[in-house]
Amino acid sequence: MKLTPAQLAKHLQGPLAPLYVVSGDDPLLCQEACDAIRAACRAREFSERQVFHVDANFDWNLLREAGASLSLFADKRLLELRIPAGKPGDDGTRALLDYLARPAEDTVLLLSLPRLDGKTQKTKWAKALIDGDNCQFVQIWPVDAAQLPQWIRQRLAQAGLSASMEAIDLLVARIEGNLLAAVQEIEKLKLLVEGNQLDAATVQASVADSARFDLFGLLDAALAGDAAHALRMLEGLRGEGVEAPVILWGLARELRLLATLAQQHAQGQPLERLIAQAKPPIFGKRQALVGRAVQRHPASRWNQLLRDAQLIDAQIKGQAPGNVWNALAQLTLQIAGTRLNLPTE
Repeated sequence: MKLTPAQLAKHLQGPLAPLYVVSGDDPLLCQEACDAIRAACRAREFSERQVFHVDANFDWNLLREAGASLSLFADKRLLELRIPAGKPGDDGTRALLDYLARPAEDTVLLLSLPRLDGKTQKTKWAKALIDGDNCQFVQIWPVDAAQLPQWIRQRLAQAGLSASMEAIDLLVARIEGNLLAAVQEIEKLKLLVEGNQLDAATVQASVADSARFDLFGLLDAALAGDAAHALRMLEGLRGEGVEAPVILWGLARELRLLATLAQQHAQGQPLERLIAQAKPPIFGKRQALVGRAVQRHPASRWNQLLRDAQLIDAQIKGQAPGNVWNALAQLTLQIAGTRLNLPTE
């Protein structure tokens, strides 16, 4: 059964389903939906949690064994299955269908997926998740450009702030469609604003405050192929205490976009049209930056860099060896089109 994020909040006030699927490409909205499900589980004393990250070598027997075994430490448990590639493969399809047919008792399975395209939604496993009686499928849609001002206004209201239209317009221009950036800006603005009325001058001051080393500046430099500037930006962000997962999130977001566009362009679709119709939208100067970057590598190379990003995620979590910051520098330089052998340890 499909749920919108708004419907999810009401649903979680009642009995929990055996399986939840959160599917979408916006990291903030997907994270918030998953957090709401986790909070509902905690409120009902689901005190054990296991997380599985699915890659090409994932052993689906781990899910089968988890579903068949009883918890050793708690009466109720939450299992999380994260499939960043969005395709479980043949063995994964069988495991998911088996689990859906016989969900584990006193267990909630939370499945995280990227947005499923029309072809994928017609597969047997996806149809079972979307239409299954034991499953709640939460589809996360991006906030488009026309909806963004109202979305920001609502978020400001949640933070106890109201804003002039000029201030809203400045925020829209500042974040360029990135909702996580919007939330970060609003948190910062709460510290700067006097009272609860936000004006354009306060927004301008906030933008100037973060102008020296900026994650989005790093991403733009990498897209532009300015490797030296991108590397300086990375070191500056590290020096200012920005954590590696935040930087990896930004780089991985760009890589997913570039890999998708490169694949579609390789199939004969005009790049200009792909960029103009991209979801979420690509705004302003970024259209030219993205266009140049897409043509820097073939689709196979962008997909390889996405796999490199997954390895860095494992390094951050302590699940793989290697120097995280050197790996982030390597990834940044390769997006920019430069190869440089840095130490891996």
